[in-house]
Amino acid sequence: MLLDIRDVTKSYDSAEGRIEVLRGVSLQLAAGRSLALTGESGSGKSTLLHLVAGLDAPDAGEISVAGRAVTGLGDAGRAALRRDAIGLVFQQFNLVPSLTVAANLAFQARLAGRYEPERVAEIAARLGLDGLKDRYPEQLSGGQQQRVAIGRALAAAPALILADEPTGNLDEATGDSVLDRMLDLVADQGAGLLMVTHSPRLAGRLDARAHLAAGRIA
Repeated sequence: MLLDIRDVTKSYDSAEGRIEVLRGVSLQLAAGRSLALTGESGSGKSTLLHLVAGLDAPDAGEISVAGRAVTGLGDAGRAALRRDAIGLVFQQFNLVPSLTVAANLAFQARLAGRYEPERVAEIAARLGLDGLKDRYPEQLSGGQQQRVAIGRALAAAPALILADEPTGNLDEATGDSVLDRMLDLVADQGAGLLMVTHSPRLAGRLDARAHLAAGRIA
């Protein structure tokens, strides 16, 4: 199993007291499959994604990615796991503003030591970025920036893609086009995809769906 989440809990302190965000969440995702994580705002979708990515640690429970226990790793180990096995795509594009499209596409692959010019060129072509390689992020539309962000995540050939509302800042037509390209590339690479979305319509495009409500899988 590529992604294995077992009985994960997470809570935070607030002015009103302790808030339980996740209350024993369990999920599994096999390589080559896609799973949409849906739920109301505040249901814990992004929190769960951040825990899988090792950007935060659960209070209890176990998470493993590609056979590696995320919950047993320190900060350096979680950073290495993100570098080697996980591709991240966020609603905010998070491109490096001082780098061109070509350099942004290659960025993660270089960090992982898996930069292959042919792979990056193929991904750029399939994402419709060939004519934009010398531009900077500020010179791109929102849809173009998100395609660069997807290409950057996939260029390192990660085992798992984590996408948090990847089309949330785009209009419906542009969002559909971006999602089409991402799903095609993820499928061709045989990667797993866990995508947070509030849209039942977009969730229906993936292989399976899990719904979070009150901190549990409903």
